[in-house]
Amino acid sequence: MVKTAWVFPGQGSQAIGMGSDLLEIPAAKTRFDQAEQILGWSVVEICQNPDDKVSQTLYTQPCLYVIETILADLLKEKGQHPDYVAGHSLGEYSALYTAGVFDFESGLRLMQKRAQLMDGASDGMMAALLGFDRDQLESVLAQTPGAVLANDNNAGQVVISGTPEAVESVMSQVKSKRAVKLNVSGAFHSPLMADAASQFQTVLDAVQFKAADVPVLSNVDPIPSRNAGELKNRLSRQMTGSVRWREISLKFPEESIDRVIEVGPGKVLTGIIKRTCPDLVLENVSSVADIPT
Repeated sequence: MVKTAWVFPGQGSQAIGMGSDLLEIPAAKTRFDQAEQILGWSVVEICQNPDDKVSQTLYTQPCLYVIETILADLLKEKGQHPDYVAGHSLGEYSALYTAGVFDFESGLRLMQKRAQLMDGASDGMMAALLGFDRDQLESVLAQTPGAVLANDNNAGQVVISGTPEAVESVMSQVKSKRAVKLNVSGAFHSPLMADAASQFQTVLDAVQFKAADVPVLSNVDPIPSRNAGELKNRLSRQMTGSVRWREISLKFPEESIDRVIEVGPGKVLTGIIKRTCPDLVLENVSSVADIPT
């Protein structure tokens, strides 16, 4: 029997016009209306704004959560169900919703607060490194206070995060094929997000988590878990902790997972996973047209 994991992308997968095809589906339109009541603004309007408003952190995170969870629900309506779930950064919220850990509204309210706090984090910077020597990178990071590994995506692609001086120092010392500063408002997934994480904790504490229907592989801990308390604790550490996506990818074959479906806009995660686990069957559900009839 084929075991399937559903994975949900994070910031960077958004695109102008995403989700517009969902408006033809009554259940999806109802969900968009519900989201507008909670957020105070329209996900549909933001996604269709030609000025790329959807790429502003404040809007990106709730918009991706809404679209990803709608697609997941539509897949379930067609009789599709995951054996495991995982999400990259904000995608972990979509994964937890899909696993039945909290309801749509609770997840969206968490996502809204997270987006507000991260959008307001003006300190620090992030940079992506492609094609580098991992031993050298780890050595330089160990000797550079103020810089950490934020996203460990695969063997040849990572994101570092920290103070501008520390990140610049790492970039200047580590030889790589490509190093790109990211256009983000702060040093996400680093200790510099501690104040934001502390404020977020108050909101997180108020949300009741249930045991997951299927195992969840978390960003800060790739070991599958269904335990409500453990999943909540992991989420509370996510804003300041590293996204250990390479380890999550490696866990799939260990758990006898044969097939991974990326649920959400774009093909970022399947592209990343392919480099780590080339034998997995990788699929994408980024629109209504991708959902099996």
